Amino acid sequence: MYQEIKQLRALTGQPFGVNLFMPHPPLADLSAVEVYRHQLAGEAAWYETPLGDPDAGGDDGYEAKVAILLEDPVPVVSFTFGCPGREVLDAFAAAGTFTVVTVTSAQEARDAQWAGAHAVCAQGVEAGGHRSTHRDDPQGGLTGTGLLTLVAEVRESVQLPVVAAGGLMRGSQIAAVLAAGAQAAQLGTAFLACPESGAHRLHKQALTNPLFVTTALTRAFSGRPARGLVNRFVREHGPYAPAAYPQVHQLTGGLRKAAARAGDAQGMALWAGQGHRMARELPAGELVELLVAEMDAACAAVSGRSTR
Repeated sequence: MYQEIKQLRALTGQPFGVNLFMPHPPLADLSAVEVYRHQLAGEAAWYETPLGDPDAGGDDGYEAKVAILLEDPVPVVSFTFGCPGREVLDAFAAAGTFTVVTVTSAQEARDAQWAGAHAVCAQGVEAGGHRSTHRDDPQGGLTGTGLLTLVAEVRESVQLPVVAAGGLMRGSQIAAVLAAGAQAAQLGTAFLACPESGAHRLHKQALTNPLFVTTALTRAFSGRPARGLVNRFVREHGPYAPAAYPQVHQLTGGLRKAAARAGDAQGMALWAGQGHRMARELPAGELVELLVAEMDAACAAVSGRSTR
């Protein structure tokens, strides 16, 4: 992280943010992880690669990252999978850093406000990638609230600025969440197909490939609920994957890499939001300009109707 910040500062004087994963105590059922390991044995044989060690690499270096960011502050720090305590958020505020906590419910938003966050990012269930729930429910977690409803609930629950995220692919959708009370919109899947994106070539192609017609929330690749394109791996292993992050993530790491090397999108984690088929292969700058034009047109259309 420290090296990436240095590289970014050498490239631009514009503000930027750093996102941190909140650490969680180990809650995994180790026997369930072992069962899942046996289930994945056939995948390991097919891709001719060993399964990863579920107990390796569990430390994400959270405390060290916080120390670096307090010593050499950046403009924005956001948090995923939970909310830091007031002491940490107050320290970032004193350092001049704007803090954002990702939430998936009104209660999580209230917790973030109480802890001292400057803003919340409301992540609707439509979002691609990991669900940013503060606590993973081993008995569920594969459901959630849609973005427009979530924005409305959060707006009525806290006095913080709200960033809306989840399935946004067009400027008209940005206009909709702004009208619903959000101060900003955050898009992820919309930029995956851009040439600047670091996504794998097969991942980019799969977004609009008719072979991948839908998405689902699954624990198959990481042990936490995450939305991705439904492929063979998700269909075969999703129903049996335990609630065990990062153990499952470590276990499947080699398989995902081997599938990518083999050119097999059916074995890769193809994270994507529900609007993935609306992805456009444009340079990021052009896409931003187009989104702004679409948003302005949508706002103008609504304004015109309201005056007639």
